[in-house]
Amino acid sequence: MTVSASQDGVVERLWAALREVEDPEIPVSLVDMGLIVAVAYEPAERAAKLKITYTAMGCPAMDMIQDDIRARLLREPGVDRVEIEVVWDPVWTHRRLSQSARESMRELGLSV
Repeated sequence: MTVSASQDGVVERLWAALREVEDPEIPVSLVDMGLIVAVAYEPAERAAKLKITYTAMGCPAMDMIQDDIRARLLREPGVDRVEIEVVWDPVWTHRRLSQSARESMRELGLSV
């Protein structure tokens, strides 16, 4: 996914919007969880295109997470469609967690 300079502002807005979407099991944003791998915007298609991963292949919240992503991004101006590709490379590990996510998880009594 390539991004032109004119698309940078939209992509930044999409990342900011994704920071508002929390994991359904842990009150941490999907961005801080390290689940969002890449974000792009195609202006001609008015489409947000994402690559995401999950903490495990059998994650029971996969559909819910994708629904939450779509619902949030479709509220953004200029976004009429959200395409989500699930990728397993890179493999998710705890190293993808942001420092903020680590702190929040520790407060919840989870080891990270």
